[in-house]
Amino acid sequence: MTVPAASGPADLVVTGCTALVHDEAERVGFAEDAAVVVRDGVIADITTADAVTGLAAVERIDARGQALLPGLINCHTHSPMVALRGIAEDLPVAEWFNDHIWPIESHLGEREVELGARLACAEMIRGGVTTFADHYFAMDTVADVVAETGLRANLGQAYFSSQGPGARAASLDFALRRQGSADGRVTTCLAPHAPYTVDEADLAATAELVHAHGLPVHLHAAESRAQTEHSLARHGVTPIGVLHRTGLLDTDVLIAHGTGIVDSDLDLIGAATGRVAVATAPRGYLKFAWGSTPVRALAGLGVPVGLATDGAASNNSLDVWEAMALTALVQKSTTGDPRWLTSRQALHHATLQSARAVGLGDRIGSLAAGRRADLVLVDLRGPHTQPVHDLAATLVHSARSADVLTTIVEGRVLMRDRELLTVDVPAVVAELAERLPALVERRHGARIQTYDG
Repeated sequence: MTVPAASGPADLVVTGCTALVHDEAERVGFAEDAAVVVRDGVIADITTADAVTGLAAVERIDARGQALLPGLINCHTHSPMVALRGIAEDLPVAEWFNDHIWPIESHLGEREVELGARLACAEMIRGGVTTFADHYFAMDTVADVVAETGLRANLGQAYFSSQGPGARAASLDFALRRQGSADGRVTTCLAPHAPYTVDEADLAATAELVHAHGLPVHLHAAESRAQTEHSLARHGVTPIGVLHRTGLLDTDVLIAHGTGIVDSDLDLIGAATGRVAVATAPRGYLKFAWGSTPVRALAGLGVPVGLATDGAASNNSLDVWEAMALTALVQKSTTGDPRWLTSRQALHHATLQSARAVGLGDRIGSLAAGRRADLVLVDLRGPHTQPVHDLAATLVHSARSADVLTTIVEGRVLMRDRELLTVDVPAVVAELAERLPALVERRHGARIQTYDG
């Protein structure tokens, strides 16, 4: 298809790339020597490089030797926690929380949250992530950082029952105030922390708020099999059973992790009347010895499983490329089937499935006319990506986040040829280093919560 010259100059034209596309059955394929035309932050056309030769454009990118993908989506993270990267290693989860993370987090102020979020946004932009779902504290600050750095995010102000009903009210207030901010790039949700830190009365009240205000929910649940066994002993039902009992499975809910989902949970999820999605972050599960998210069983129910990194305090990075490769490999290992997940299936999870998981499946996740122009260009010319016999396999198992050359959100270039354009990383790192000694002090005896899940 040729773009009519009468339509005027495009805002951005990317030419000469190999574009990842979905067919009508949502199977992943590739279009050679492709071009993308962007107007007003939206993909106006996917066509051929020859078709746009004479098209005027404010900005052009020659992407020969590069793959064009929809921007990657990090479906569950805690962006400010990059400040705690590597602070608590090789520990069981209870010790990790109680002796390290939750005592340190009692020191967090808005400035530390801002610096952590800025550093996280820089890392994600450099790794080709254009959208992230964040679940943390001081989220007005994170929303401001998202607005300034140019990324897209779904944000939820986390709360525990131990904080009292005011924390739930604050989560709702944030969600209502910041919905659609940053020129529509920020969407919001309610964010109870987890069934082991939020009691059933609070979870039921959250479900009522969701129905009253039309908001989704983002929370941790069934993070491990040990949590599931603990919940059965304490409540008589699994964590997923708690979500069912409190009405949260009848809402649009994004469940982080789910490695503790058991067969009986699948029946509840399959019968749910809400849009249930799951975010899987395999690197952290390998570190905590948690097992794996039952991606295949969830896919059989039509549940979108999005890729995630969790926070860098547990995962050490915000690298969704790594999450994509590990998801494919771990699923092969746990199912005993080398045909699952294939590279193309992994790319589908990284794109359209992840978009659906964060409630944005109608806006992002594929390269198609009318979708928001969230794009990444990946260099295929390195020795580790050559030769290319199967581009899907190359992208999933050979390419690295460092191969992302250019990251674009709504047609705005946030990184070009590896140069960040919206974050001053040295300034952020310098100030964060000054604040770290006070932040990581743990002798005060305080903690924001106690883990006994």
